[in-house]
Amino acid sequence: MGLPQGSILDHNIYMKKSNYSKRYVFALAFFILISSCRAPKSIEIDTSNVLVISPNQEHVSYEGRILSNKAENAKEIYWPGSSIRLNFIGTAAKAILEDQNGTNYYNVIIDGVFSKKIHLEKGKKEYILATDLKNEKHTVELHKRNDWTYGKTLFYGFNIKGEKTLPTTKKDLFIEFYGNSITVGYGNEDYSGDDSSSGEVSNNYYSYAARTARNLNAEYSCIALSGIGLKVSWFNRIMPEMYDALNPEDSITRWNFNKRQPDVVVINLLQNDSWIVNKPTNEEFIRRFGKNAPSEQEYIDAYVDFINKIKGHYPNTKVVCYMGNMDITKPGSIWPTRVAKVVAKFPKNVYMTTAPYIDTQGLGHPKIDDHKVSADILTSFIKKEVLK
Repeated sequence: MGLPQGSILDHNIYMKKSNYSKRYVFALAFFILISSCRAPKSIEIDTSNVLVISPNQEHVSYEGRILSNKAENAKEIYWPGSSIRLNFIGTAAKAILEDQNGTNYYNVIIDGVFSKKIHLEKGKKEYILATDLKNEKHTVELHKRNDWTYGKTLFYGFNIKGEKTLPTTKKDLFIEFYGNSITVGYGNEDYSGDDSSSGEVSNNYYSYAARTARNLNAEYSCIALSGIGLKVSWFNRIMPEMYDALNPEDSITRWNFNKRQPDVVVINLLQNDSWIVNKPTNEEFIRRFGKNAPSEQEYIDAYVDFINKIKGHYPNTKVVCYMGNMDITKPGSIWPTRVAKVVAKFPKNVYMTTAPYIDTQGLGHPKIDDHKVSADILTSFIKKEVLK
């Protein structure tokens, strides 16, 4: 292509105008960019001393079966009682969480004291955990309240307003629980009579299991599901089919039992079995048993087999067969005798204790005070008989 129409002079004038236009556009763009960076003082945000803490940072500690999602650089939380903890020096803390369904609830524990519960929304969001703290050492902890059936949560890290994070002291004792709704803490804050499973009123932090772990200053793992049984459940899975899961919704991922061997395993099952074996028209009864409920010996054998599964992974772990405090320990119940016969099959390191039946006066599952009774009994038993 040739030059613009006209003389060389016309061309020079054209080029000068073009260069001037370019300089003007550049100057205008630079002015807009600088102006946009000057936020009014009224909306300025103080981001000084904000520490962005990744989920893999060395001072972040976890309890429970939690999956590392490398693709998302996050931790996946499923099981009730799973917790995340961080020690830091500072004045405020936030967490970045993504909930699968928007139905999970967590307790916020500050310096070992319950602060509040938070209801997670569906999707990824930043949640305020604590503000206006004294600028000194603090511990912030998130503790999942409800059943894993409400969906998983992804944890992306903390944002801390402060100076630095600090190491978490490893607990010397480790206790793992296998149980049903009682161990979950199902409905333990529901005094309405609805006996709801929602995390709004189900609080694993105040279950007998979590209380016992805190009483003993023990690391805590809770493998529990409301409605589950040893040989039959209200749904199509039983504990021997689920006990080794990492992600309980995934039939492929298995827990690495070599991560840490618990000092004590507590098993609290059979409450659901005790109901369903008397319901021959129940769908799961028929699927599991056909027309006839299992005999006492079949239940003893199944319980012995389950303990052997546990001890196959944890050969040096002591096992406590715990019962209560719903009607499985009601006077006249046949189930404590059956469990006593199970324990008698083992020469050592398998124990049994019970909590008394507590009538909740039509309110359904045990309430917070009932769980405290159970925790005190179990704590005392472990101290005196198991860890002696």
